[in-house]
Amino acid sequence: MLRNSLSEALKQAVRSKDRRAVATVRLILAALKDRDIAAREKGNMEGISEDEITAMLQTMIRQRRDSIRLYEQGGRLELAESEAEEIEVIERFLPERMTREEIAAAVDATLQDLGAHGLKDVGRVMAALRERYAARMDLTEASKRVKASLT
Repeated sequence: MLRNSLSEALKQAVRSKDRRAVATVRLILAALKDRDIAAREKGNMEGISEDEITAMLQTMIRQRRDSIRLYEQGGRLELAESEAEEIEVIERFLPERMTREEIAAAVDATLQDLGAHGLKDVGRVMAALRERYAARMDLTEASKRVKASLT
């Protein structure tokens, strides 16, 4: 379970005195706690699901990639490097990402399964891909492939 992995990772990082990992895992746990509290307010007493945790981690990575780009444009390479280190720590908790070839195969299979033929089917195909592969697939890349296939 991802929650247990995060707690264990924090303990291990503290033991090994890995300051970057300790700080990053604490940020993850704080964000998770905030989302759990919000879920409880909506009646979900168990907190957010594994899929929602994975989505949260992917969002954190996306935010850091945006920050890296801005830091590099601003000449703040030490901050960009720090963000890249945080990405490495966060990625430890995500399932292995699909390669471009695997994404292409998954897109093709989903297009066939759904019988999609035109641009009006993009939303339906993306919803199916998100449901099937959200944790592993780069949905931006998938979206490009879906649109290219349907035009």
